Amino acid sequence: MLQQTQVKTVIPYFGKFTKKFKTLNSLSKCSEKEILKLWEGLGYYRRARNLLSTSKLLVDKYNSKLPKVVKEIKTLPGVGSYTANALLGLVHNRPTVAVDGNVKRVFGRILNKTDSKINFDQLIEINKDRLFHTKRNSDFVEALMEFGALVCRAKDPKCAVCNLKRYCKYFRSSKKIKTVNNKTVENKNYDIFCYINKKKQIALTKKNNLGFLKNFNLPEIKETKNNINKGNWKLLKKYKKSISNKKLNINLYYKFSNKIPPSFTWCSIDKNKEFIPTFTKKIFIQVSTLF
Repeated sequence: MLQQTQVKTVIPYFGKFTKKFKTLNSLSKCSEKEILKLWEGLGYYRRARNLLSTSKLLVDKYNSKLPKVVKEIKTLPGVGSYTANALLGLVHNRPTVAVDGNVKRVFGRILNKTDSKINFDQLIEINKDRLFHTKRNSDFVEALMEFGALVCRAKDPKCAVCNLKRYCKYFRSSKKIKTVNNKTVENKNYDIFCYINKKKQIALTKKNNLGFLKNFNLPEIKETKNNINKGNWKLLKKYKKSISNKKLNINLYYKFSNKIPPSFTWCSIDKNKEFIPTFTKKIFIQVSTLF
């Protein structure tokens, strides 16, 4: 849940999730629909699917235990180098560093170098005797990440209270590196076409070829092409939506119809107990103004 999501956002979801699934075995036996419903609103839904797949693999292949080797942990669905090292330290108390954006910033400032000029694996290996001289490896992994988030912050670092400042070249240097990453924002223009009927239902399909919402129920979505005739579709609203590093400019169209394409199914706009991604819920809110 904490991949690409802040702790304060995750806390209520984590509470509900662990109340529902008290053991790895109980999680492994749940359905994808069930786990997605609990994840609803948290975004990045591939994480939920990967978590479910991982739980099944751990139960079936590893006797419900996490492997103790990074290389083996990285074979689990959705687990990369950062997550594998975090798990190795937090679960098995092994000497390691989970290199996320916060940790990169801490090391970068201590050396007063940009990320691109640092080989983090090599840096950790060379300094392992100085880094790993504690039995509290689990705490160290967590502390280093939290230090970057709370003290050595991207903006307005708390250098005055930092207990590493005497070792920090960034603090002592008159030419400080820039550590705020400017993410590339991708602008996309989409037309969304909503079939609706008098029963307050909307037609949804999983046939849309959208990487960020693949295999989810959505109305028909196409990249905007201004020279295409929209026929008898009526424009309901124009609005913006951000997903990850994408900024979506959306034109929302609708028409009342009792006939829908074969790949679509009717879904109640306000009485649905199935999992509905936030992206789709936003569309529901806009369409409900027609009734």
